[in-house]
Amino acid sequence: MLQKTQRLNINYFAFNMSSSTTITNFNSAPKIWIWKGFPIEYQTAGTVGPAVVLVHGFGASWGHWRKNIPVLGETCRCYALDLIGFGGSAKPTPGVEIEYTFSTWGQLVADFCREVVGSPAFLIGNSIGCVVIMQAVVDNPEIGQGVALINCSLRLLHERKRAELPWINSYGATVMQNLLAYKWFGNFFFQQLAKPKVVRNILLQAYSRQAAVTDELIEMIMKPAAEKGAADVFLAFSRYSSGPLPEDLLPILPCRGIILWGTEDPWEPIKLGRELANFPTIEKFIPLEGLGHCPQDEAPEMVNPVLLEWINT
Repeated sequence: MLQKTQRLNINYFAFNMSSSTTITNFNSAPKIWIWKGFPIEYQTAGTVGPAVVLVHGFGASWGHWRKNIPVLGETCRCYALDLIGFGGSAKPTPGVEIEYTFSTWGQLVADFCREVVGSPAFLIGNSIGCVVIMQAVVDNPEIGQGVALINCSLRLLHERKRAELPWINSYGATVMQNLLAYKWFGNFFFQQLAKPKVVRNILLQAYSRQAAVTDELIEMIMKPAAEKGAADVFLAFSRYSSGPLPEDLLPILPCRGIILWGTEDPWEPIKLGRELANFPTIEKFIPLEGLGHCPQDEAPEMVNPVLLEWINT
């Protein structure tokens, strides 16, 4: 049960980057765009070339792309935004002001492309950000020139996939989600995980290159975990086990796609990831040897050239 509980919650704490924290390689302050009355924070680099939009994973922010934005911005109009609920963006109350679903985030990304980017874009996602960008282009085909999926979330605890799990694991996940519905328990659980030592240990699981787990990284994670509304967003998404699976969206993508995958990802096994490449909408599957769940942060020198070659092809 503990292992499955970690699968439900670990991404939030491992990758909750705060764009309000000083981030290496950025001298300019992030920008704000108002979406449906809520402030959405984003960062940009570059003024010419094709448009590129970067979408982080669960609990992360544009800061998770801090090592990619400057490089992509040399030849592209590069944008990275904080999904609503994360980073420097608004964190409205779940179920009252907003529903935290892939449809919500997909619409946000589509509107961002229309109102801020002003043109179709190459969409690049990590973890659940991959599902977000696929949802965005499926619902809004005109916004996407292509999608790049980096260690796509397989959503292994989705309600439709639980039938494939051993009964004890499926039962344990259901019990944990039910417990998180009790706010006192959810808040207590959140506070136990949102500690520097726990965060560091989680990151050391996620990153194969241990040197990438720096004090700066820990600091970027800890600050937003203390912000008002962060726990509510965490609880809302941890209990969200419906919505689309990657295999639902891949067959109906209206644009071409590629997949990049860290071979040492402990949460999204590359064996299962390779199965996504069987869909005809995927042109190429690129294993990234020796990397974990977030290769773009762990080894940008490997990921950036691949993305630039794909964009320019």
